[in-house]
Order: sequence, then structure tokens, then C-alpha cells
Amino acid sequence: MSLWTVTGRLKDVPFTSAPAQFEQLTGHPHGESDLIHRGGMWFLAVTIDVPDPDLLEPDGWLGVDLGIVNIATTSDGKRTAGRALNRYRKRQLELRRKLQAKRTKSAKRLLKRQRRRETRFAADTNHCVAKTIVATAERTGRGIALEDLTGIRARVRLRKDQRSSLHSWAFAQLGQFIAYKARRAGVPVAYVDPAHTSQQCSECSYTDRNNRAGQTTFACRSCGVSMHADVNGSRNIALRADAAWQAGRQSSVPEPALEPVLDAA
Repeated sequence: MSLWTVTGRLKDVPFTSAPAQFEQLTGHPHGESDLIHRGGMWFLAVTIDVPDPDLLEPDGWLGVDLGIVNIATTSDGKRTAGRALNRYRKRQLELRRKLQAKRTKSAKRLLKRQRRRETRFAADTNHCVAKTIVATAERTGRGIALEDLTGIRARVRLRKDQRSSLHSWAFAQLGQFIAYKARRAGVPVAYVDPAHTSQQCSECSYTDRNNRAGQTTFACRSCGVSMHADVNGSRNIALRADAAWQAGRQSSVPEPALEPVLDAA
């Protein structure tokens, strides 16, 4: 590797990496490289250009509903996250409040360290969730349907005690991870209109705000079907995906940022 420094460019800089990372670096053209010092270690962040594979023709859609209680729920009925993850987020929130109240230099250092730790935890969790969703869609030959949540934080009106739950998790990051992992696997991704996905019945399409009997329960006032509310929402997302894909909404999927490869130098 070569790196720009204040004294000029250093060429043929030796580095070490995992076999899979080395294979990616040698198999694809790479661009800028950044040397990062973190936690007493040096890391080499390298951007690589990976060609887009041909998109598969989807045989149906896997709807994914992103939420707070359950980070991701698929139309197959699989729910991710739950109590353990929400307890972790609550502990982090309480710790931040205590440290912010101290207003000391040591507390500020701890806040900075804690923020980095929580960011890594969120990214790792989102990577695992996204990888599972994309693998399921690829294995079954389906595309992935997501809600277009652009500007959701500004549109949603919540009580003060609920705002931290909405703003403390990287929903946009999870959507980006799903999009770029699906793109690398050749799995198509469609973004659908999120309006009334939680109020509409996925069986008979009857829409009524009273269909949402509770946080986790959906009971249709027309056909009487009852299921988990997030599962019903994800199925509505899947049902809307084909029309969105045929209408060209897939072209509005944002370009994912290139994922840096971190190698211990």
C-alpha cells in the first residue's frame, strides 16, 4: 500500500490482514487508503471497487418492517431484536444521563468512549440482521421490500419519553446495510410507500386505525384475522413491492457508501 504523509507519499507500506480481506484487496481495484489510530492500534481503511452483479428476477418479495420494539420483522414471521437489545439501549441512555450530569473532563472522556462503543455495537447488530435478511432472500429467490422512511424522524410526533427510543437506533444504517449487501448478492431491493402499513389488513386489505388492537396485536375489523402487528405490516410491505418495482421505484434506492476494509497494520 502507499499512503500520503506530510513528508510525501510512502510506497510499499507492509500490512497484515485476514485471508478474506486480502483476497478482496487483491481481487478488486482499490482507491483511497486511510491510516487510523484507534484504541492503541493502527488500522488501514481501504476502499475497493466491486462490480455490481446482475440482479436476479425476483420470485416474490420478502417484506421487512423496521421498528423500535422489534428492530426488523420479515413477512415470513421472523422477528429480530426484542428485550435484550432494548435493555442494552436503556442502560446506555441512563449511563449517558449520569455522565452528562457530572460535567467533568473525565466524564466527557467516558462519554466519548461510550459513544464509540455503542456505535460499534449498533453497527455489528445491524450487520448481523442485514446479513440474515439478505441470505434468506437470496436462498429463496425473492427480492427485499423496505419502507421508504426518508424523513421519518421529522414526520413522526412522539411523547418526550418515546423520543429517545426513536432516535437512539440507526434505522437508516440498517436500511443501507440491507441495500448494499443485497446489491452485492444480486438481490433486488424495492422501496414502498409506508402509509397505513400498520393499519391495513394483509389478508383483505381493509384499512382502519382500530385494526391495531395494541402494540403487538393486529385484529382486522372486517375479516377477523388476527396476527402479530409487525408481521402484518411486513406482509403489507411485501404486497406493495411488486407494483413499486414495476413502476421503477427501485431506481430511487440510494447509492450505498463503500464499506471500508479495516486491517490491522
